[in-house]
Amino acid sequence: MKAKHEPELLHLDLDMLVVSKPSGLPTVPDGYDTDRPYLAAMLEPTFGQLWVVHRLDRDTSGVVVLARNAEAHKSLSAQFQEHRVVKVYHALVMGHPTWQQRSLSAPLRVDADRQHRTIIDLEAGKPATTHFRLLEKFQSPRVQVALVEATPKHGRTHQIRVHLCALGMPVAADPLYGTGTPLMLSAIKRQYRPGEDDERPLIGRLALHALSITLTHPTTGKTHTFEAPYPKDLATALKQLRKHASRQTQSMWAGV
Repeated sequence: MKAKHEPELLHLDLDMLVVSKPSGLPTVPDGYDTDRPYLAAMLEPTFGQLWVVHRLDRDTSGVVVLARNAEAHKSLSAQFQEHRVVKVYHALVMGHPTWQQRSLSAPLRVDADRQHRTIIDLEAGKPATTHFRLLEKFQSPRVQVALVEATPKHGRTHQIRVHLCALGMPVAADPLYGTGTPLMLSAIKRQYRPGEDDERPLIGRLALHALSITLTHPTTGKTHTFEAPYPKDLATALKQLRKHASRQTQSMWAGV
């Protein structure tokens, strides 16, 4: 059985390694906890030396691409730097979007305070654009939640989280840009009756998942899309929302 923080292999060839990173595992060494396990170090004993091409936040789950040689690293890094890689994320957000699609362009400045948050800075920030698409909306007596797809044009630190916060819909359980409150079954299920044990969160970590990456293979030149399935906690949260909360999908608000 796969350990809680063990990445799932999605693709392997001579140039690239693609995995699904679990939430809670840093991509690179933690500057504050040097003994903490991180993605590359866990993989290298099995796959040899790896080059980190891009990163995910520690608590974000999903697809990560690593290079297996210097030439592949150079090619892949150039694609990310030139914004030629298409990255798609799914997020559970708190609130109800009134839009079906929305793009936000707001320049960002990283490490802007003692909590190392990223902020919108119209003067000193770097360009950052994110395209959003509403997938589902859920209504319950205690909370409003939505499933949103996010496609960032740029790859700034915490970009999706900051832009969603700016739209008034922080990612569920985000401790840095939201309240950090876990999503609980008791918040969405009518006449909830707790069992003998204390209730556990449906999802108690940042509800953001890197669903897919589309890029050009560094050797063959072919376009590939790699997709990471939802992790168990996110899949369970969606299952319970669809079961117990009032639900609207794209077809409903499109009048189909």
